[in-house]
Amino acid sequence: MPYPPLDLTGRAAVVIGGTTGIGHAIALGLAQAGADVAASSRRAALVSQVAAEIEATGRRALRCPSDVHDRGSLEHLLKEAVAAFGKVDILVNCAGRTKRAPTLDFSEADWNAILETNLTGALRASQVFGRHMLEHGYGRIIHIASIASFVALFEVAAYAASKAALASLTKSLALEWGPRGVNVNAIAPGVFPTDLNRSLLDSPRGHEFLSRIPLKRYGKVEELCGAAIFLASESASYVNGEVLVVDGGFLAGGVNQ
Repeated sequence: MPYPPLDLTGRAAVVIGGTTGIGHAIALGLAQAGADVAASSRRAALVSQVAAEIEATGRRALRCPSDVHDRGSLEHLLKEAVAAFGKVDILVNCAGRTKRAPTLDFSEADWNAILETNLTGALRASQVFGRHMLEHGYGRIIHIASIASFVALFEVAAYAASKAALASLTKSLALEWGPRGVNVNAIAPGVFPTDLNRSLLDSPRGHEFLSRIPLKRYGKVEELCGAAIFLASESASYVNGEVLVVDGGFLAGGVNQ
């Protein structure tokens, strides 16, 4: 039997939060690997801009904004993606938010807002698109977790809690949906500067991160594409419930010097 290819030709993907940062890079990476891609977020102008970038790779794209807080908008996105592509094989849940503040003073409103986006939003999208995949007996769902799924990061307790729960949700969905043809996995990025975290890294925290990364540099968002393409491809047909860490060795470190 030939080795399954890292080729997404003929596949259709939806990337939620796919217009900036990690999601943007993954959306373009999936397109370059052969998939038709709907990169969606709340801002219509960015959705249109990224769709043009996807089309420039020779793949089909979709201009359809969505909001992970709104189940109706996700159902509309699914309907439009099926109309454009005929199906949805791959879902990447990349919408996220964070806020740094001492946990003692962290408001319930901020706590709830972060969990609503990072955790409940991923569940909501997985339910909407997962139902479609289960009906067709095939799918690949990829959540974007974090190294904070495994270790605490100072004064971002809500973010860390949401990402730890997302890793757990990944395994729960893998257990329930894997036997029905839908593999559910996650990628746990290390430190990748984006608009979401750049202000947090422009501080002594950033220097501490660098001192603990064996590769001695931050990641580039494009370096997450290989993991995403792998998990979306037939090469990962027996990978289910995995949280794949891409962190330059951060979690492997103990005493680094």
